[in-house]
Amino acid sequence: MLIINSFNEYKEYLGKELGTSNWHVISQEQINKFATATKDAQWIHTDTERCKSESPFGATIAHGYLTLSLIPYLWKQIADIRNVKMEVNYGIESFKFGQPVIAGQEVQLHAKLEAISDLRGITKVVIQAILTTRDGKKPVYTGNVVFLYHFN
Repeated sequence: MLIINSFNEYKEYLGKELGTSNWHVISQEQINKFATATKDAQWIHTDTERCKSESPFGATIAHGYLTLSLIPYLWKQIADIRNVKMEVNYGIESFKFGQPVIAGQEVQLHAKLEAISDLRGITKVVIQAILTTRDGKKPVYTGNVVFLYHFN
């Protein structure tokens, strides 16, 4: 776990890999709860029986946005940003999905510090986020997330 206490400490990691999260299983239960919360119950996500016969994957797949929504959870396993009054998810940039996540697969987040700037006392960081599966040949997605930190 990377521990960062200030803008200057964060800046030391510019252009460097920050780490990798633990593996996280995306279960059918998690997919179903996400479908309910987002009102997106398309059969490729929720109908396990139909997917066995009609889906090219032979099983249900996670929503792409479900996998994106895991970034804050997985990011907290990579870095502990301390001495902050507030942290804000500021944006996402240039995300591309490379492969679906089949229900029951494990995913892992890889993070690299792409950019950092001081916006009059607010630290803006751009983190390259790459989500992979344990056996995947391609990333699930690649893109940048932007966080704002209000350090004490």
